[in-house]
Order: sequence, then structure tokens, then C-alpha cells
Amino acid sequence: MGIEDVIRIVGLLIVAGVATDLGLALASRFRRTAYERDRYDLDLEALEERLMTARVRRIDRERESESWNGIRKFRVARKVDEGGDITSFYFEAHDAKPIPSYQPGQYLTFSLKIPEQKRPEVRCYSLSDKANPYHYRVSIKRVPPPRDVPDAPPGKVSNFMHDNVQEGDIVDCLAPGGDFYLDTAHKGPIVLIAGGIGLTPMVSMLNAVEERGFDRDVWLFYGVRDQNEPVMMDHLGEIARQNTERFHFHMCYSGLEESQLPGDPDITCHPERVSVDLFKRVLPSNNFDYYICGPPPMMDSVTHDLREWGVPDAHVHFESFGPASVSKTPQAEEVAAGAETAFKISFSKSGEEHPWDPAAGNILAFALDKDIDIPSGCRAGNCGTCVSAIKSGEIEYLKPPGQAPDDGSCLTCISVPKSDLVIDA
Repeated sequence: MGIEDVIRIVGLLIVAGVATDLGLALASRFRRTAYERDRYDLDLEALEERLMTARVRRIDRERESESWNGIRKFRVARKVDEGGDITSFYFEAHDAKPIPSYQPGQYLTFSLKIPEQKRPEVRCYSLSDKANPYHYRVSIKRVPPPRDVPDAPPGKVSNFMHDNVQEGDIVDCLAPGGDFYLDTAHKGPIVLIAGGIGLTPMVSMLNAVEERGFDRDVWLFYGVRDQNEPVMMDHLGEIARQNTERFHFHMCYSGLEESQLPGDPDITCHPERVSVDLFKRVLPSNNFDYYICGPPPMMDSVTHDLREWGVPDAHVHFESFGPASVSKTPQAEEVAAGAETAFKISFSKSGEEHPWDPAAGNILAFALDKDIDIPSGCRAGNCGTCVSAIKSGEIEYLKPPGQAPDDGSCLTCISVPKSDLVIDA
């Protein structure tokens, strides 16, 4: 081997060494860049989360500052037939002042003066759209007589709203309220479960998620009997078509066979009721927050079966209005049955005293049966309209209040006496 060969080999070794050092340096830089990029992404995600939390808190402060106590006048700006005996009402503030925002899923409480009624009728209706600075929207279903009692009167307030409340009319409203709403500060996946008119708060939630660019996965299960009942399908179908990756829309038709199901590539249809058995076949796991609104039998079944499936109660949220509301308190029937007939209830304002009758079911129904006026709304422990001060005695709740009253007061629609009782009514 000559001197030239030695020089060439040494040169190659030097080049190889430099290349190796350069390769190691580049690899180290790439690793550092990748680490810094991951760190940046994490920091950006944390910043976005903090900004979203700050935004939610700011909205909450604005909502509180713009809210109102008692009755406020609203004008019916629009009245829209949605089909399926459901009408949407758009309400604007009569005083033209700002209206507070609200959480998607909350409701408005109305105090309606119906002719030939000695007291206003109070009802709660879910807001059916995302928050809007100019108006509120509620969508109300006309309630017919019960199927098994066709001669019974139809729903008093829903039919009054459909037949008598027109564009330009003025109605009395309480501020938006309710503890059933979507937590918009979080991005975890959710399951929305609606039966019939229970769709309305789900549309509010869905519209709020869409407004934020679908930053979370959403499954919607909407249960009806047949093709005559679904409402807002054009709107829901459009959201499904525009958000195929993160929005999963399932229609359940309890009165149709497989061959009768409508065909839509963006909507999955099932010839069955909404059920946890269906969730087990469709959902990737049970690790979701579940929001439920619909007829009491459906809600009872779904909440019970979710618990059996291992879903924590803290992940199950539901809304219901009316005396047949779902209860999460297994001892509710025992509480009602255990209220002794020996108790007496005194109504201090009315100056009346009556022996308690457990068959009444709750203090509000007992009072109304005695022609004692206690204002009421949802009759499910949510709206707080029926709150009454306790002057002496004790009560027990049939279910946890959705909106707990102040100490020394009770929600009469979901309570029974535990002793002789004097209430300020």
C-alpha cells in the first residue's frame, strides 16, 4: 500500500467521521425539534383550554349581569311551524334591552294568563337553539288528549300557545334557568339522547357544538314512532353532512320495520326504540357523558340501564318536566308511602289547616287540591317556581332538587311532610 492509498483511506475515515458527527447532530436536532414541537402543541392546547375557560367564565359573568329577577315582558317576533305538531316561537325583549345568554340545554319559564283561569299557568320550555343576543327560541309540541282517554282535555298550555299566542303578542317570562346543560368548557365526547319533543334541548347543545367547530365527538340518538314525527330533520341532516367525522346521527323508529326505514347516507336508522342495548352495539365504549330528555318511560329505562352498564351517575344528565319525571332516588316511593296520614299541613297565608293525605303525592298537589294557590312550573323540582318558606316542621324530598332552594324553604312539587308542617302559602 502506497502513501497515496494511506492518505485516501485516512481521508475517507475523516469524511466518515464528519458525516457520522453531522448525522448524530442532525438526529439530535430533529429529536429536539420534535420535542419542542410536541411541547409547543401541548402548550398551545393548554392555552386554548385556558382561553376557553376564561371565555366561559366571562360569558357567565355577562349572563349574571344581564339577567333579571321576576317577570319580564317579551314579544313574539316569529312563529314557525316545524311540523309534527311542533311550533317554534322566537321571543324578543319588549323593552329592547340586552337579554342574557344561557347554557345550551336550559329553559325559559312562562307565566301565561289564560282566559277564564283564576291564576296564571306557569310552564317551562327548553330553549331550542344556541345562545343568540337578539332573541330566545323555544319549540313547543301541541299535546293531544291521552291515547287511552281520547275524551280527556288536551294539554291546556301547549294548545293555548299554538292557537292563541300570535306574532306581536306579549308574554311574561322568567330568566333562563336549569341545571341540565352542556359543559362547553370541556371537549370530551358526548351522547345526546332524545325522545319526541325531548329533541329541543339537544338541538340547543348540538348547535352550540357546531358553532365551536365540532371540537368534540357527538352521538345523537333521536327516538320517534314513525316518519310523521321527526322534526328539524333538514337542519339535523345538514349538520350530519357537514360534520361526518365527528357527528354520528342515529334515528330510532319504534313503529317501523327494517324495509320501511328512510334512506340517508349521513343518518343511520334503526327499527327499534332508543336503548342501552343499541348503545352497546354502536358506541366504541361507555366512556361518555350522556344527556337525556324525553318521555319518562324512556328516561327511566335508559338511566337504569346505563347504571347497569357501569356508567357513573355523575356522567348521566337528564331533563324532564311534569309530575311523572324520572327520579334518581331509588327510595322515592318509600319516602312517599312513609309520609304518615297523622301529619297536618297549615297554610299560614290562606289560614287553612288540613290533615296530610299521602295519596296527593306531594305538597303542591295537596295544596292545589285544597284550592290553595301555590305558583308552579315544571313540577319536577327544576324551575324553583313552587318554592315556599317553611315556618315550622320538616319535609323530605322525593328526588334531589334540580335547583335547591334557600335554607328554610322547600320545593313543594317534589316534597312531602316528615312532621306537622306550616308553610307560607
